[in-house]
Amino acid sequence: MKLQATGWLVVVSLTLLRTASGQDFQNLDFESANLSPTSGQFGGPVPFSDAFPGWTGYIGATQVTQALQNNLTIGSPSIDILGPNWRLSFGLIEGQYTAVLQPADLGGGGSYSASISQSGLVPANARSLQFKAQTYSSFSISLGGQDLSLVPLGTGANYTLYGADISPFAGQVETLTITALAAPSTADYFDSIVFSPSSVPEPSVFGLLALGGFFFGLRRSNCTIT
Repeated sequence: MKLQATGWLVVVSLTLLRTASGQDFQNLDFESANLSPTSGQFGGPVPFSDAFPGWTGYIGATQVTQALQNNLTIGSPSIDILGPNWRLSFGLIEGQYTAVLQPADLGGGGSYSASISQSGLVPANARSLQFKAQTYSSFSISLGGQDLSLVPLGTGANYTLYGADISPFAGQVETLTITALAAPSTADYFDSIVFSPSSVPEPSVFGLLALGGFFFGLRRSNCTIT
């Protein structure tokens, strides 16, 4: 009985410690948005907390309280969400919702990045962070304040699948931030972020594999069949 009570206390203590230190990351696929379909082809501003539950948005260093739903700006910085029922043929990567970050470079009017961020507990078995993106400007993904070294793992019809080694952060409470760096008149699309138990190859290894494939193809092209 004494051992059972001790075990129960250990479980309770670990649960309380986890609750005090941080909760799991949430809404990494952006599917938790609390939004109604827009009445026309394009929508307008909505509360940021409804569009991106669990996330905080920033234009430059200024926190935003609104996001654009089913709409994009022309040259102005903004954070947008496509869905539900996005009617155009581009942009939506997976599911009902995709996040869009629009930075801006207005020349004399200033340069602005666009970012979304949240803090959470990195799963203890996580070895990589993976996500799908379609980008037209420079962007960064940071965890715990450190920019991650991204490796392209594959492509789809309208996205590139990226991965990054995050094994040093496993089991820790960290802040995840996605940033579209200042650029004129552009939009970057992000979706389907996951903490994966699978490792990703080092960028140098990935490059060597690609180089090996190149020489293998070159060798085959020089062969003749008799």
